[in-house]
Amino acid sequence: MSQAKGDRRERELVNELDGAGFAVMRAPASGSATERELPDVLAGDGEQFYAIEAKSSSGDPIYLTGEEVEALTFFARNFGAKPRIGVRFDREDWYFFHPGDLHVTDGGNYRVKKETALAEGTDFPEFTGQSEKVTLEEVGDEGPDGPDEEIVRVLNAVEQGIMDVDEAAELLE
Repeated sequence: MSQAKGDRRERELVNELDGAGFAVMRAPASGSATERELPDVLAGDGEQFYAIEAKSSSGDPIYLTGEEVEALTFFARNFGAKPRIGVRFDREDWYFFHPGDLHVTDGGNYRVKKETALAEGTDFPEFTGQSEKVTLEEVGDEGPDGPDEEIVRVLNAVEQGIMDVDEAAELLE
């Protein structure tokens, strides 16, 4: 990823978090040759505090070195924040992962594939507390009479790519 694109993506994330009500800043000198490694973004809303390493890609898997993840975890622990890896693939939204949830390669690096981000990552609305993810399994466990068939039908349509998330949200309001 070019440095200019990375900077642009970090500023984009800062602006989105600010719009969601977080106090947020890009860490000065993040990513440059400094004596101490800093996360790309610090964000908090009075209840949740995050140290975020932001990465983006056109579609290829995103890799982080073991040292990057260790430095993020070390900083977050000392700062009193939760460490998160924020990933954004072109034409997709931001997705967030705890470092412990990432795939570790044989070489000790960390990898996030686009498919993994979309399927398992915490999306921006959930990350900022604006919504909560509900899985098909959770819907199936609801109520004494079983799941609400309309909800299951809509969620299945989203899962199969027949309906997008915004359409589903409108139907289920």
